[in-house]
Amino acid sequence: MKNLRKENLVWVAFITLVSFMVSCGPRPGKVETDEKKELDVVLNTLTEEEKSDGFILMFDGLGFDGWRGYNKANFPDGGWVIDNGTMKVEGVDGQGGDIIYDRKFKDFHLKLEWMVYEDDTIGMGNSGIFYLAREIENEPIWISAPEMQIIDNKKLREYYPDSSPMQMAGSLYDLVAAEPQNVRPAGQWNSVEIILKDGQITQMQNGAMVAEIIINSDEWNMLVAASKFSSYEYFGVYEPGYIGLQDHGDNVWFRNIRIKEL
Repeated sequence: MKNLRKENLVWVAFITLVSFMVSCGPRPGKVETDEKKELDVVLNTLTEEEKSDGFILMFDGLGFDGWRGYNKANFPDGGWVIDNGTMKVEGVDGQGGDIIYDRKFKDFHLKLEWMVYEDDTIGMGNSGIFYLAREIENEPIWISAPEMQIIDNKKLREYYPDSSPMQMAGSLYDLVAAEPQNVRPAGQWNSVEIILKDGQITQMQNGAMVAEIIINSDEWNMLVAASKFSSYEYFGVYEPGYIGLQDHGDNVWFRNIRIKEL
């Protein structure tokens, strides 16, 4: 009996020690995966450096304050929604329409992030970022505004194998092809920047400069003349204009939209 009790005590001590070691060691589910890191990202805020540098937040993740429909007094009733702190344009045949931030900029530094979903079966994740936009009655925004292209390059190549490089993500649409072509796969966020200063456009994608040109330069005039914008007198006029986001009928998400006037 005494030996049995002693043996039981040894087993209890052993089990207690093992339990203690397990509790102190790594636990299942505590591994910090990329998904976990993504969930921990603080959205739609300015860093202290951005604040001191003069950036303003254009979207707080809660509502659409400061935004309205293009050629409209109010924000669209449908097509655009808040989705977990992001701005989402829904793939519903463009029913929301393009939107603009209700303040004009001429020289600026714009930053934002965008994403399309890999399992999104609607279209190609097609959208765009407009700038220098004018509101011209009964006309679309693109006849005046240069556009940084947003699209799922993989689907673009699948659906349109002969598509122009100037239609791929990061490009100055129909004018300057993004080079290098460094867009991330669907399901991942892309960071972009557009800098316009003294007529020079610089477009950044995922940390790299991908497109650059000077408005009204010989190169600019030649490219515009060869593009679909050639017959539009207001296209790319270097005057204060609106920043816009495109509703092309596809699901696209935006976040961390901020701008600095230069």
